[in-house]
Amino acid sequence: MNGYILKMIAIITMFIDHMAAVLLPPDSTVYWICRSIGRLAFPIFCFLLVEGFKHTKNTKKYLVRLGIFALISEIPFDLAFSERTVQNGFLLHQNVFFTLFMGLVVIYFMSIIHNKFAKNLFLDILFNGLAVIAGCALANFLNTDYKYMGVLLIIVFYVFRGNKIFLAVGVVLANLLFGLGIQLLAALSILFIWFYNGQRGPQGNKYIFYVFYPAHILFLYLISLLPIFQ
Repeated sequence: MNGYILKMIAIITMFIDHMAAVLLPPDSTVYWICRSIGRLAFPIFCFLLVEGFKHTKNTKKYLVRLGIFALISEIPFDLAFSERTVQNGFLLHQNVFFTLFMGLVVIYFMSIIHNKFAKNLFLDILFNGLAVIAGCALANFLNTDYKYMGVLLIIVFYVFRGNKIFLAVGVVLANLLFGLGIQLLAALSILFIWFYNGQRGPQGNKYIFYVFYPAHILFLYLISLLPIFQ
């Protein structure tokens, strides 16, 4: 299973999740089935982010790209999820691109710290720990999607890259931070990630996720304005 297939799985399950969140009543069975399926998306995106980081030739451009689409996606995100994102004019919840951006910043600094202090284990662990704490604290302060757990999940994929057993355990533990609800189903994403063959797959649609994320949220918001959903 290559990276392109994983990306398509993540995109489809994300769409199912957001469709339910925007259009379906939360007390319906279909709503919970769709939200459960949607739990698979975020861990796969985190995994692909780390793979992208390991293969990119320019991390700064990668960060700029994520940052730009975080800003582009915020208005559609706020419109679609306005009941939980805005209160008294203050945005309370930021879209997932902000989480991915902060996770990438943290692992980028972790790589720099590791290279600089490779011969000093104490300083390596100390400064990496501070980078992790700072990233998680900022994600919580900004209340990004998945908050500190999202950043930790990216770090898990980065630290245990290449060790599937530790990776599986880390994914389960990271999702346990959200409690014993449906978020635990996110750990099932490891079943897809386990069969990743290290190949990126077709790259013709390199920006498909970047464009699809704000576009599908805006689309769902517009659909929600129809009388049938009022």
